[in-house]
Amino acid sequence: MSGTPSVSSPGRDHPGERAAADPIRLLEIRDTALSVDEVFTAVGDAAAGGTALFVGTVRSHDNGSDVDGLGYSAHPSAEAEMRRIAEKVVADYPVRALAAVHRVGELRIGDLAVVVAVSCPHRGEAFEACRKLIDDLKHEVPIWKHQTFSDGTEEWVGA
Repeated sequence: MSGTPSVSSPGRDHPGERAAADPIRLLEIRDTALSVDEVFTAVGDAAAGGTALFVGTVRSHDNGSDVDGLGYSAHPSAEAEMRRIAEKVVADYPVRALAAVHRVGELRIGDLAVVVAVSCPHRGEAFEACRKLIDDLKHEVPIWKHQTFSDGTEEWVGA
């Protein structure tokens, strides 16, 4: 018999094994530099055995072209959409704490564009919830990227 408790074991009934009452700790779109420490601190929870964190940075290339810089712009409904997605993640996973911040404005290579984190009772749940959060934010939140390339061309992504 393995050392992992079964789903019906008494340990799984502990309140720390369930989602927190109000786990959404930080959701924001901002035009100032992002902080990994701020997001990590926001998802701290004594009942969480796993915390997954994703940091999206501005890279120097895209689709074979050198990127000089980029700018993000957001629709006025973007924060409400972030909240809708966060609430869905909280409903689907035993989230103890969740945080997400996305940058808008002009960014340089290496700048942080998005930071998300999720804490759950166990690492597997934290990884899955964090991946769901960033994937859905990227696909559903109306934030658009305007890239400028070293050859003078530019493109809008997500618009």
